[in-house]
Amino acid sequence: MSSQVPRHIGIIMDGNGRWARRHGRPVSFGHRQGVRAIKRVLQACEDLGVHALSIYAFSTENWARPRAEVRALMRLFHETMQREIDEMHRRGVRIVVSGRREELSARMRDRIDEAMARTAGNKNGVLNVCLNYGGRAEIVDAARSLIQDGLAARDVDEAALSARMYQPDLPDPDLIIRTAGEHRVSNFLLWQGAYAEIVVSETLWPDFGEEELKAAIAEYASRVRRFGGRPAAEAAVS
Repeated sequence: MSSQVPRHIGIIMDGNGRWARRHGRPVSFGHRQGVRAIKRVLQACEDLGVHALSIYAFSTENWARPRAEVRALMRLFHETMQREIDEMHRRGVRIVVSGRREELSARMRDRIDEAMARTAGNKNGVLNVCLNYGGRAEIVDAARSLIQDGLAARDVDEAALSARMYQPDLPDPDLIIRTAGEHRVSNFLLWQGAYAEIVVSETLWPDFGEEELKAAIAEYASRVRRFGGRPAAEAAVS
Protein backbone atom coordinates (compact mmCIF):
# COMPACT_ATOMS: atom_id res chain seq x y z
CA MET A 1 0.00 0.00 0.00
CA SER A 2 1.04 3.61 -0.51
CA SER A 3 1.46 5.92 2.42
CA GLN A 4 -2.05 7.19 3.14
CA VAL A 5 -1.25 10.86 2.48
CA PRO A 6 1.06 11.98 -0.34
CA ARG A 7 3.75 14.43 0.69
CA HIS A 8 3.59 16.34 -2.60
CA ILE A 9 0.60 16.66 -4.95
CA GLY A 10 0.68 18.19 -8.42
CA ILE A 11 -2.55 19.34 -10.07
CA ILE A 12 -3.25 20.00 -13.74
CA MET A 13 -6.16 22.39 -13.30
CA ASP A 14 -8.37 21.82 -16.33
CA GLY A 15 -11.93 22.87 -17.13
CA ASN A 16 -12.18 26.59 -16.36
CA GLY A 17 -13.32 27.39 -19.90
CA ARG A 18 -15.86 24.57 -20.02
CA TRP A 19 -17.20 25.58 -16.61
CA ALA A 20 -17.66 29.16 -17.83
CA ARG A 21 -19.49 28.06 -20.99
CA ARG A 22 -21.83 25.82 -19.02
CA HIS A 23 -22.73 28.77 -16.83
CA GLY A 24 -23.08 31.20 -19.73
CA ARG A 25 -20.16 33.32 -18.57
CA PRO A 26 -16.92 34.49 -20.23
CA VAL A 27 -13.77 32.37 -19.90
CA SER A 28 -12.22 35.00 -17.62
CA PHE A 29 -14.99 34.35 -15.09
CA GLY A 30 -14.13 30.65 -15.16
CA HIS A 31 -10.50 31.46 -14.41
CA ARG A 32 -11.55 33.59 -11.44
CA GLN A 33 -13.65 30.74 -10.11
CA GLY A 34 -10.61 28.54 -10.60
CA VAL A 35 -8.64 30.76 -8.20
CA ARG A 36 -11.28 30.08 -5.54
CA ALA A 37 -10.75 26.37 -6.12
CA ILE A 38 -7.01 26.80 -5.53
CA LYS A 39 -7.71 28.36 -2.14
CA ARG A 40 -10.09 25.51 -1.19
CA VAL A 41 -7.65 22.83 -2.24
CA LEU A 42 -4.66 24.47 -0.55
CA GLN A 43 -6.60 24.65 2.70
CA ALA A 44 -7.64 21.01 2.31
CA CYS A 45 -4.02 20.01 1.70
CA GLU A 46 -3.01 21.74 4.93
CA ASP A 47 -5.81 20.02 6.85
CA LEU A 48 -4.90 16.60 5.42
CA GLY A 49 -1.16 16.90 6.00
CA VAL A 50 0.01 17.33 2.40
CA HIS A 51 3.25 19.29 2.59
CA ALA A 52 3.59 20.61 -0.99
CA LEU A 53 1.09 21.50 -3.70
CA SER A 54 2.21 22.24 -7.26
CA ILE A 55 -0.39 23.87 -9.50
CA TYR A 56 -0.15 24.18 -13.28
CA ALA A 57 -1.19 27.80 -13.66
CA PHE A 58 0.11 28.73 -17.13
CA SER A 59 2.15 26.62 -19.51
CA THR A 60 4.77 27.65 -22.05
CA GLU A 61 2.23 26.66 -24.69
CA ASN A 62 -0.59 28.80 -23.27
CA TRP A 63 0.80 31.91 -24.97
CA ALA A 64 -0.92 30.58 -28.10
CA ARG A 65 -4.34 31.25 -26.57
CA PRO A 66 -6.29 34.34 -27.64
CA ARG A 67 -4.44 37.51 -26.67
CA ALA A 68 -7.34 38.85 -24.60
CA GLU A 69 -7.46 35.63 -22.55
CA VAL A 70 -3.70 35.73 -21.93
CA ARG A 71 -3.90 39.36 -20.80
CA ALA A 72 -6.78 38.55 -18.46
CA LEU A 73 -4.89 35.58 -17.02
CA MET A 74 -1.77 37.61 -16.34
CA ARG A 75 -3.81 40.33 -14.70
CA LEU A 76 -5.53 37.70 -12.56
CA PHE A 77 -2.21 36.14 -11.53
CA HIS A 78 -0.86 39.52 -10.50
CA GLU A 79 -4.00 40.48 -8.57
CA THR A 80 -4.20 37.12 -6.83
CA MET A 81 -0.58 37.15 -5.73
CA GLN A 82 -0.97 40.66 -4.39
CA ARG A 83 -4.26 39.92 -2.63
CA GLU A 84 -3.40 36.54 -1.12
CA ILE A 85 0.18 37.03 0.02
CA ASP A 86 -0.81 38.29 3.49
CA GLU A 87 -2.99 35.25 4.15
CA MET A 88 -0.41 32.81 2.79
CA HIS A 89 2.25 34.37 5.01
CA ARG A 90 -0.03 34.30 8.06
CA ARG A 91 -0.71 30.60 7.47
CA GLY A 92 3.00 29.87 7.17
CA VAL A 93 2.87 28.79 3.52
CA ARG A 94 6.01 29.28 1.44
CA ILE A 95 5.31 30.46 -2.11
CA VAL A 96 7.62 29.47 -4.93
CA VAL A 97 7.17 30.01 -8.65
CA SER A 98 8.51 27.60 -11.27
CA GLY A 99 8.97 28.49 -14.91
CA ARG A 100 10.75 30.88 -17.24
CA ARG A 101 10.18 34.06 -15.27
CA GLU A 102 12.39 36.12 -17.56
CA GLU A 103 9.65 35.94 -20.21
CA LEU A 104 7.08 37.52 -17.87
CA SER A 105 6.54 41.26 -17.48
CA ALA A 106 8.76 43.23 -15.11
CA ARG A 107 5.67 44.01 -13.02
CA MET A 108 4.86 40.32 -12.68
CA ARG A 109 8.46 39.43 -11.83
CA ASP A 110 8.49 42.06 -9.08
CA ARG A 111 5.32 40.64 -7.57
CA ILE A 112 6.74 37.10 -7.71
CA ASP A 113 10.01 38.19 -6.09
CA GLU A 114 8.09 39.95 -3.32
CA ALA A 115 5.92 36.90 -2.60
CA MET A 116 8.84 34.49 -2.58
CA ALA A 117 11.05 36.70 -0.43
CA ARG A 118 8.32 37.43 2.11
CA THR A 119 7.34 33.79 2.58
CA ALA A 120 10.80 32.25 2.23
CA GLY A 121 11.08 31.28 5.89
CA ASN A 122 7.65 29.69 6.22
CA LYS A 123 7.52 26.03 7.22
CA ASN A 124 3.85 24.98 7.24
CA GLY A 125 3.70 24.01 3.57
CA VAL A 126 4.73 24.95 0.05
CA LEU A 127 2.64 26.28 -2.82
CA ASN A 128 4.56 25.84 -6.06
CA VAL A 129 2.96 27.95 -8.78
CA CYS A 130 4.02 26.68 -12.21
CA LEU A 131 3.80 29.85 -14.30
CA ASN A 132 5.12 30.01 -17.87
CA TYR A 133 6.16 26.45 -17.10
CA GLY A 134 6.87 23.48 -19.32
CA GLY A 135 8.42 20.17 -18.33
CA ARG A 136 10.53 20.04 -21.48
CA ALA A 137 11.65 23.64 -20.99
CA GLU A 138 12.68 22.82 -17.42
CA ILE A 139 14.81 19.88 -18.57
CA VAL A 140 16.39 22.04 -21.29
CA ASP A 141 17.17 24.75 -18.73
CA ALA A 142 18.70 22.19 -16.38
CA ALA A 143 20.86 20.83 -19.23
CA ARG A 144 22.02 24.35 -20.06
CA SER A 145 22.96 24.81 -16.41
CA LEU A 146 25.06 21.65 -16.53
CA ILE A 147 26.96 23.06 -19.50
CA GLN A 148 27.36 26.50 -17.93
CA ASP A 149 28.70 24.88 -14.77
CA GLY A 150 31.30 23.05 -16.85
CA LEU A 151 30.41 19.51 -15.78
CA ALA A 152 32.30 16.77 -17.58
CA ALA A 153 30.18 14.15 -19.32
CA ARG A 154 31.22 11.51 -16.77
CA ASP A 155 29.80 13.66 -13.96
CA VAL A 156 26.35 14.08 -15.53
CA ASP A 157 23.85 11.82 -13.78
CA GLU A 158 20.29 11.99 -12.50
CA ALA A 159 21.36 13.68 -9.27
CA ALA A 160 23.22 16.41 -11.15
CA LEU A 161 20.24 17.11 -13.38
CA SER A 162 17.75 16.98 -10.50
CA ALA A 163 19.80 19.54 -8.60
CA ARG A 164 19.32 21.99 -11.47
CA MET A 165 15.56 21.74 -11.75
CA TYR A 166 13.52 24.82 -10.83
CA GLN A 167 12.69 23.61 -7.29
CA PRO A 168 15.30 21.00 -6.36
CA ASP A 169 14.41 21.15 -2.67
CA LEU A 170 10.86 19.88 -3.24
CA PRO A 171 10.26 16.13 -3.10
CA ASP A 172 9.04 14.52 -6.30
CA PRO A 173 5.24 14.48 -6.51
CA ASP A 174 3.65 11.30 -5.21
CA LEU A 175 0.32 12.07 -6.88
CA ILE A 176 -0.66 14.09 -9.95
CA ILE A 177 -4.33 14.94 -10.35
CA ARG A 178 -5.86 16.07 -13.62
CA THR A 179 -9.36 17.49 -13.57
CA ALA A 180 -12.10 17.69 -16.22
CA GLY A 181 -11.66 14.09 -17.35
CA GLU A 182 -8.61 14.62 -19.55
CA HIS A 183 -5.95 11.90 -19.73
CA ARG A 184 -2.81 13.83 -20.65
CA VAL A 185 0.19 15.01 -18.62
CA SER A 186 0.45 18.09 -20.89
CA ASN A 187 4.15 18.74 -20.29
CA PHE A 188 3.73 18.97 -16.49
CA LEU A 189 6.55 17.89 -14.15
CA LEU A 190 7.91 15.40 -16.69
CA TRP A 191 11.14 14.76 -14.79
CA GLN A 192 9.78 14.83 -11.25
CA GLY A 193 6.59 12.93 -12.04
CA ALA A 194 8.29 9.89 -13.54
CA TYR A 195 6.80 7.61 -10.87
CA ALA A 196 3.90 9.71 -9.63
CA GLU A 197 0.51 8.06 -9.39
CA ILE A 198 -1.96 9.75 -11.76
CA VAL A 199 -5.62 10.21 -10.86
CA VAL A 200 -8.10 11.71 -13.32
CA SER A 201 -11.15 13.49 -11.92
CA GLU A 202 -14.21 14.17 -14.06
CA THR A 203 -14.89 17.32 -12.02
CA LEU A 204 -14.19 20.64 -13.73
CA TRP A 205 -11.56 22.59 -11.83
CA PRO A 206 -13.80 25.40 -10.50
CA ASP A 207 -15.99 22.74 -8.83
CA PHE A 208 -13.04 20.81 -7.36
CA GLY A 209 -12.72 20.90 -3.58
CA GLU A 210 -11.99 18.96 -0.43
CA GLU A 211 -14.21 15.98 -1.21
CA GLU A 212 -12.71 15.52 -4.68
CA LEU A 213 -9.23 15.84 -3.21
CA LYS A 214 -10.00 13.23 -0.57
CA ALA A 215 -11.32 10.88 -3.27
CA ALA A 216 -8.12 11.27 -5.30
CA ILE A 217 -5.98 10.65 -2.22
CA ALA A 218 -8.03 7.56 -1.34
CA GLU A 219 -7.43 6.16 -4.81
CA TYR A 220 -3.72 6.96 -4.49
CA ALA A 221 -3.56 5.21 -1.10
CA SER A 222 -5.14 2.05 -2.55
CA ARG A 223 -2.35 1.55 -5.07
CA VAL A 224 0.89 -0.38 -4.73
CA ARG A 225 3.86 1.78 -5.78
CA ARG A 226 6.64 -0.35 -7.29
CA PHE A 227 8.91 2.34 -8.79
CA GLY A 228 9.78 -0.07 -11.59
CA GLY A 229 10.50 -3.01 -9.29
CA ARG A 230 8.44 -5.98 -8.18
CA PRO A 231 7.86 -7.36 -4.67
CA ALA A 232 9.72 -10.61 -4.08
CA ALA A 233 6.47 -12.51 -3.42
CA GLU A 234 5.10 -11.49 -6.83
CA ALA A 235 8.35 -12.30 -8.60
CA ALA A 236 8.34 -15.80 -7.14
CA VAL A 237 5.00 -16.69 -8.74
CA SER A 238 5.33 -14.81 -12.05
